[in-house]
Amino acid sequence: MMQAAIMDAALGDVRKVGDSYEVVFERRLARPVAKVWAALTDPARIAGWLATARVDLRVGGRFELYWETHEHRMSGVIVELEPLAVIAWTWPDTQHPDSVVRWQLFPDGDGTRLLLTQTGLTAPPLKDVAAGWHTHLEGLPAAVDGQATPWRAEREREIRRLYAGLSSA
Repeated sequence: MMQAAIMDAALGDVRKVGDSYEVVFERRLARPVAKVWAALTDPARIAGWLATARVDLRVGGRFELYWETHEHRMSGVIVELEPLAVIAWTWPDTQHPDSVVRWQLFPDGDGTRLLLTQTGLTAPPLKDVAAGWHTHLEGLPAAVDGQATPWRAEREREIRRLYAGLSSA
């Protein structure tokens, strides 16, 4: 059953753009845009599927994530914000210091079409980035409904095999 769940979720698309790469995921959630938006911007909801978060929800505000399970922190800045439609923040890292994560939401019938793009990536972390987002996105629908689905290392290792062909991964 676990293998079926992996195969049902579309893999992220990895594209070369100039000297860097981008990872793109598209998902359809059978939930209204406002609920999906809350799961992307409300620290209590973000904690249910991504990481402990501190969010100053304004352009120029901080977007900080902390993964207690492996003592990892990310501190970015919101660079684009259109409530209920777009939020983007920087995701600085030693391997990809100019990376930006951008979420777009589109009404889609009775649900929402979500487009996640992370740009400015270098080749070495591609498999990890793609597997990480893929794993976290599995928990997003439950978080939209207010239920926590914590990240699990073993699940990400399982997903990482699907991205094994990425360069320098």
